[in-house]
Amino acid sequence: MRARALVAVLGLLGSLYPGCSIRRLAVNRLGDALAQSGTTYASDDDPQLVREALPFALKLIESLLEQSPRHRGLLLAAAGGFTQYAHAFVQQDADEAEDRDLRTAAALRARALRLYLRARDYGLHGLDAAHEGLARGLRADRIAALEAASKEDVPLLYWTAAAWGAAIAAKKDDPDLLADLPIVEGLIRRALELQPDFDHGALHELLIAYEGSRSEAMGGSIERARRHFEEAVRLSGGQRVQPYLTLAETVSVRRQDRKEFESLLKRALEIDPDARPEWRLANLVGQRRARWLLARADLLFAD
Repeated sequence: MRARALVAVLGLLGSLYPGCSIRRLAVNRLGDALAQSGTTYASDDDPQLVREALPFALKLIESLLEQSPRHRGLLLAAAGGFTQYAHAFVQQDADEAEDRDLRTAAALRARALRLYLRARDYGLHGLDAAHEGLARGLRADRIAALEAASKEDVPLLYWTAAAWGAAIAAKKDDPDLLADLPIVEGLIRRALELQPDFDHGALHELLIAYEGSRSEAMGGSIERARRHFEEAVRLSGGQRVQPYLTLAETVSVRRQDRKEFESLLKRALEIDPDARPEWRLANLVGQRRARWLLARADLLFAD
């Protein structure tokens, strides 16, 4: 109700002052408030409630971006919000559906892909808002383009890379998307240069997957994946599920090390979601996936 009231107020301002800076000021102030409201979701202990609430919040953010398309806070919120919604709910639903209904799983994966690409584009718009032409420059000379990025851009670099990488993983048979993999790596590496400890190891979590899921022939490295795992665990104090989950799904499965796989997932399940409220939702969602993976171990490993 409150959100609808705010939208109605914005509409009234627009009709009274068409094109006026008052309308833009109102949009920007509401945008600032929405962009900073992520902790409300992150600390929630009811993933289903968040699942049902997020679509409205994301559409509200998009409606505000129509009025203020270069609002960096809203662009960051859109990039992160669509990525997390797609990963935590749509992608997980697709994975769980695969064993019983391939058609449903394929439809959900297609939807997740569209959401990841939407998130990527918002991230690129956010980078362009501060550095005109950066997004276009990534395809021409990504190293030169990323030189313009500063520490303030690290959250946008992270979410753009996370969304883009997830899109590639969701459709590995798309040659155009696969060709963008060096750009994703460039975004992550530049963010790591600027702020290695960003969000308690979030960049290292991405690099566990990036290094661990590719063969040595494709430039991957299990050794580097393990180093990023150790750094992610250190920076998070061992209180985040994601590093354990990612190493198990990539390196352990690839090496067919079931003992390590089960040990990592059990360690993930031992984490108390209430120990760090700011990571509660992510940990609860991750633990759901850990239980699902453990239940599928017989399918993942050839004894």
